[in-house]
Amino acid sequence: MTLAVILVYLALVLAIGLLSHRLFRGTGEDYFLATRTIGPFLLLMSLFGTHMTAFSLLGAAGEAYRTGVGVFALMASSSALVVPTVIFLMAPRVWSLGRHHGFLTQVQYFRERFQSDTLGLLLFVVLTALLVPYLLIGVMGGGIAMAQITSGQVPAWAGSLLICAVVLAYVTAGGLRGTAWANMFQTLVFMVLGAVTFVLIVDRAGGLSQALDAVGAAAPELLVRGPEIPPLKLLSFTLIPLSVAMFPHIFMHWLTARRASSFRLTVVAYPLFVAIVWVPSVLLGVLGRVAIPGLEGPAANAVLVKMINLYAPGVMAGLLGAGVFAAVMSSLDSQVLSLGTMFTQDIVRHFGFHGRMSEQRQVLAGRLFVVGILVVTYVLSLVTRPSIFSLGIWSFTGFAALFPLMAGALFWRRATRSGAIAAVLTVAFGWIYLFVSEQRAGGLPWAQDGLMPVVILLGASTLALVSVSLVTRPPGDEVLARFFPQARQP
Repeated sequence: MTLAVILVYLALVLAIGLLSHRLFRGTGEDYFLATRTIGPFLLLMSLFGTHMTAFSLLGAAGEAYRTGVGVFALMASSSALVVPTVIFLMAPRVWSLGRHHGFLTQVQYFRERFQSDTLGLLLFVVLTALLVPYLLIGVMGGGIAMAQITSGQVPAWAGSLLICAVVLAYVTAGGLRGTAWANMFQTLVFMVLGAVTFVLIVDRAGGLSQALDAVGAAAPELLVRGPEIPPLKLLSFTLIPLSVAMFPHIFMHWLTARRASSFRLTVVAYPLFVAIVWVPSVLLGVLGRVAIPGLEGPAANAVLVKMINLYAPGVMAGLLGAGVFAAVMSSLDSQVLSLGTMFTQDIVRHFGFHGRMSEQRQVLAGRLFVVGILVVTYVLSLVTRPSIFSLGIWSFTGFAALFPLMAGALFWRRATRSGAIAAVLTVAFGWIYLFVSEQRAGGLPWAQDGLMPVVILLGASTLALVSVSLVTRPPGDEVLARFFPQARQP
């Protein structure tokens, strides 16, 4: 019965996504950006649903199982403040430039802003490489959830394959409009069912007070910010949400807004939505330490699903499991579509057709790349088994380290092509070096005090952008006039 409920849910999502194809206008802009017609509520649900992944549900619960309630302070509280601030400061400006100049992708904007094909190609490679771990979070999370909820009736590889197939179907058919419609539905599902999950499990565990008393007796360190979360680590984590400024899928959704004022609802509602999703996930992870002891390493990622099976088997488990899949797919769809858009516009169209490419070929190329990236991600999910939380943090670290590039491009007229390239190369090589060093040594020596790689990489990329820009030729007046309208004023 649990499996039947989940399959019905997946069929419903598929139907919603495919239904949007009836409104498809046959153009590249409509497929990739829904002709920039997304209103305030749909924009809020798309942005939030896209940003909240299996990392937020499975990863947060798994990390809370290991380290306690302090994980909420690490990501949720900082995200609730930093993300709306970034959207408030940057999204309307990006939307205005995109609408005025016809940008469809993040790479297009940077390529034109800095007048550099080299930067555009470099960014495509780096952004794609950083997004693959993010994609893995969703595909792996979906497989883990399916296997645990069905008690092994459906293996993890089959669950991951099923989710990839559903996402592939409605993304290739409906494009951004199908993605936005499906995201709205799925965001509502995982928010509502997440809250229902929490209330139901806590009630069946004897109430919140009794459940927390049990945790306090068995593992009191989970109820406070323990030594595993030193102050320096807490401060380092406040930089991670800056990654939202450089996510290709978030940038894509910024471009879809109907008007600049559409972002107001997102800025106001975002902190509340974060609390609705993260509080239940973190608390259920902590309660799981007592209810389901002994989960080690990546196995802790499944604690939320195990709690559902323990306290709410049958039909309710299927419904609550659907909430997990909603969180997974509401991010996976936008991520693969953003990669398909960049591949089509920034590689095939720009370099292969020199800007001349029919609307039909643009859509076809985008669909083919979506297929390719999902296949690659699925294969990688079969051979990769790191912690979802750890995988997510490394992905976010790279994007957050590129934040100075976005800030410089939007607000600093003196930022130059060479400075931008230097910043991207600094992040790319620095990220590889730190990641490989950590994997080989089992950790970074200086990270024991809580200092995280994001601090090093963000500081290095800022230094590279500023120092190189100051010693190289500034952008010409024509470029400044295009991207800084005030520059035209006498």
